[in-house]
Amino acid sequence: MTTNTTTEENTVTEPFATEHAPRLEWAKHAPEVWKAMLRLEKAAGQGLDPKVRELVKIRASQLNHCAFCLDMHTKDALAAGESVERIVQLAAWEESRHFYTEQELAAIELTEAVTVLTDGFVPDAVYERAAAHFDEAELAQLIAAITVINAWNRFGVACRLTPGHYTPGQYA
Repeated sequence: MTTNTTTEENTVTEPFATEHAPRLEWAKHAPEVWKAMLRLEKAAGQGLDPKVRELVKIRASQLNHCAFCLDMHTKDALAAGESVERIVQLAAWEESRHFYTEQELAAIELTEAVTVLTDGFVPDAVYERAAAHFDEAELAQLIAAITVINAWNRFGVACRLTPGHYTPGQYA
């Protein structure tokens, strides 16, 4: 692959960095775990607004530096009609709050609290904001969806899965 950089004087063609191979094709070697994760993914997503679900997946994947999941969920969100602007602004959601509903903001904030546990527990204020925007069943599903994407992220990062080859709905 190459990219073109244009200046006033000339055009310079520079190659992209070499694509790395996955460290381990874990799904191939642990097919029962893969199948269980797919079932868990389907169960965790039930009853959640699709836009909220994809925002949660993208934000957790950003925090966990999972390039494979970022590629997948950004493409799925775009295919589902999410705007490029909202996806781009998600990395700076605190400064871009006006792009999201209060319910989406509560879900994004809860995603950060559940994903980044190095700070300790999920703060009561964060949980209470989410509970104000989701009924108990929805909140349980939201926490499940956050937990599942974090598990997927760990597989993606540990096995260094290669981004860029996913097509929307590929694993549906």
